[in-house]
Amino acid sequence: MQAFAVATLNGISYGLLLFMLSAGLTLIFSMLGVLNFAHASFYMLGAYLGYSIATHLGFGFALVGAPFVAGVAGAMIERALLRRVRGNGPLRELLLTFGLAYLLAEFVKLVWGLGSVSVALPSVLEGPLFTFAGGAFSRYRAFMMGVSVGTLAVLYALLRTSRTGLVLRAALTHGGAVEALGHDVARIGTLVFAIGTALAALAGVIGAPLAVVEPGMAEGVGSIVFVVVIVGG
Repeated sequence: MQAFAVATLNGISYGLLLFMLSAGLTLIFSMLGVLNFAHASFYMLGAYLGYSIATHLGFGFALVGAPFVAGVAGAMIERALLRRVRGNGPLRELLLTFGLAYLLAEFVKLVWGLGSVSVALPSVLEGPLFTFAGGAFSRYRAFMMGVSVGTLAVLYALLRTSRTGLVLRAALTHGGAVEALGHDVARIGTLVFAIGTALAALAGVIGAPLAVVEPGMAEGVGSIVFVVVIVGG
């Protein structure tokens, strides 16, 4: 029974990690109508960026720096590439993001090599949080759960209770009216894409110490994310 409880908590922690990764994809799809096939690649990019930043500056800086860099990269991609094809039908958007996934994979190989890298656990989060007779639940998995729940709370506050969220949701269905009120709808789309890619990178950072960080990790999690989005809505 104790081992089952620990296994259940481990499963919940991984499920919350998938939620964080899937939330960015859902945000981009629901507000921009873009099915981003490169989303898992930003998860991989976040893991590698987190590895490099944590190696030189520490894990705390990686939690902030990697999502910020990935968000800026996502904003630049949306403005330079995705915005150009958005009005030409979903097929071009799919092809663009599909090609972008390959480019990000090759970029990772070029910068970090073909081998895997290991991200060390922060010393303060090492060891079990509590133990049962049949197993232990680690502090780091509890930290993952806390970050994921905190992300859910921030997203809810941003999208459902803030003025920014009101504008974002209005731009989804009444873009012309929102633009007539003085809001830059195109900039809102850039912000949404940047937030989505930053969430994917944050999931990569916190998942990296428990995963194998290697150039093929996006392929392993990409299909799972689409299942989560389809089943979870």
